[in-house]
Amino acid sequence: MNIIFMGTPDFAVPTLEALCNSEHNVQAVFTQPDKPIGRKQVLTPPDVKICAEKHNIPVYQPTTLKDDTAFKQIKDINPDVIVVVAYGKLLPKNILDIPKYGCINVHGSLLPKYRGASPIQHAVLNGDKVTGVTTMYMGEGLDTGDILLTSETEIGENETSAELFDRLSLLGADLLLETLNKVQSGSINPIKQDESKATYTKMIDKSMCPINWSKTNFEIHNQVRGLQTWPVATSVINEMNVKIHSTLLCDKTGAPGEIINTEPLTVACGSGSLIIKELQLNGKKRMDSKSFLLGHPLSVGDKFN
Repeated sequence: MNIIFMGTPDFAVPTLEALCNSEHNVQAVFTQPDKPIGRKQVLTPPDVKICAEKHNIPVYQPTTLKDDTAFKQIKDINPDVIVVVAYGKLLPKNILDIPKYGCINVHGSLLPKYRGASPIQHAVLNGDKVTGVTTMYMGEGLDTGDILLTSETEIGENETSAELFDRLSLLGADLLLETLNKVQSGSINPIKQDESKATYTKMIDKSMCPINWSKTNFEIHNQVRGLQTWPVATSVINEMNVKIHSTLLCDKTGAPGEIINTEPLTVACGSGSLIIKELQLNGKKRMDSKSFLLGHPLSVGDKFN
């Protein structure tokens, strides 16, 4: 099939690579405009653009899809199908109606659960045991279209959202190829989503970072895992602002936030406790807790808050 691919971050790259290495023809790639990144605000292309240019695929970076420009470009290309993976813009109806086989989205959850901006992080934040990817026909709503295929996977007890992102991106690539083959052969059976089971996720932001040590160790462990690698769970001890990067569940008890052991560094929660494996002072390098304690000694009884 002739395909226009729409995507922006690294999550979308495995699907684009899979399409480029398949029998399908990627005619063009649409992605977000280059953005200034880092302290020096260096203008940086999206990961999908870098991948597309490597494969000599024409790249379009419209600031909006709501005017006639993007519509005319897509209409002229005349794809059989538009594949969308984490593009970051809703497609208007006039674009949705162009391809013969419609617009197909790869979404990082088992729809209708976790529609919206951050399905992968919320699966981890909520302590889910299972998640997956869904391919779906796109409609005018946010992740409301008919489900085509799904692929499930278990979430590890200590798996971070960043690690899960990588796994789901590969699952999504495989599922998309399977979906396209079934769509083209006419063997796909779309399933309407059950709106009564729909949940929505909001954008991840720094307001979610501070740790409340009165919560259970399971809840805080999920917070630490879910906010990797950005924006990262945070806490304060001895007037030091620290980022907590990695933890392990422990069943020892104590006053919430109190250090109850330093070998390994163990902090009590509202229920149970956590072993802190990796942490980071603001502006410093991430390090394991043993190395951290060599330069910043902490004692049993010191308290995180």
